[in-house]
Amino acid sequence: MPLRIVAVVDDTLGLWRAIHNQIIPTAPLNPDEVAERATRHHLTLAYEGETPVGNATLRPPSPGASTATVIVRVLPQFRRRGYGSTYLAWMLAEARALGATRIETVVLASNEGGLSFALANGFVEFDRYTLEGDTTPFIDLYLAS
Repeated sequence: MPLRIVAVVDDTLGLWRAIHNQIIPTAPLNPDEVAERATRHHLTLAYEGETPVGNATLRPPSPGASTATVIVRVLPQFRRRGYGSTYLAWMLAEARALGATRIETVVLASNEGGLSFALANGFVEFDRYTLEGDTTPFIDLYLAS
């Protein structure tokens, strides 16, 4: 069954948040944080039929800039089925349609599968940082190919 990708609306903010918090447990978001992000970023959900398989964030380029950030998250039970590759390709096309010429992503260092996926898809690490109060770093990568 093909992957169906839809924009997040008010009724699906909670689902987007639940997926994010399951995959990024060291930096959980509360409902207000997700609602605020939805005003600045393009948040999407991916479904197989009616079953949610993941979510994504597209931080569009700022005015006068050409860098976008694309973060694709696929729930563990749906990985290694091609959903991540399909979702990433869709999100990259969206970022490029918004004028992005450089695309970055962010992966939690403890998410070994996510980091391997990013590296296998042409992303290259350029920074690591740990948020105040956290112990697990985030890894910033850019798309090199």
